[in-house]
Amino acid sequence: MRHRNAGYKLGRNPSHRRALLRNLVTSIILMDRVETTITKCKATQPLVEKMITLGKLGTVHARRQALSYLMTPESVDRLFSVVAPRYGDRNGGYTRITRSYVRQGDAAEMAYIELLGAEQELDAKRQKRSEAREKKREEIAKQMEEQNPPAEAGEAKAEAKSEE
Repeated sequence: MRHRNAGYKLGRNPSHRRALLRNLVTSIILMDRVETTITKCKATQPLVEKMITLGKLGTVHARRQALSYLMTPESVDRLFSVVAPRYGDRNGGYTRITRSYVRQGDAAEMAYIELLGAEQELDAKRQKRSEAREKKREEIAKQMEEQNPPAEAGEAKAEAKSEE
């Protein structure tokens, strides 16, 4: 029985579990949104909230504490310069968990954990990605036209050769 045993074990030993959660928190701060299982989302949520609270403090000590937990210096910089100022007037509740689907391989429930207020940045990223895809499609279509000229020109050449 697990009476009064709080927290999630996630089927890992303590060092592996800590590394997993550190990586997830770092990814959420860097990318604003991560897809993983529901249980990992619920285990990660309080840690992300604590990091954002440290970011709101803005002191050197808080920066060092965040640096000791997060995996990259870029994530610490983003936490203190972009993410934490977004929640200056908010007391907690910085994240949202949204269920998405059931994974086919092991039937695990998947979900997104995302930072609130990051919708504008995520929409801008989506827009930029779709523009890049469209540009690439146009380039590929142009290359295909250069390699394979239109059928009319090919037929005219074939007729000219057959007349000779």
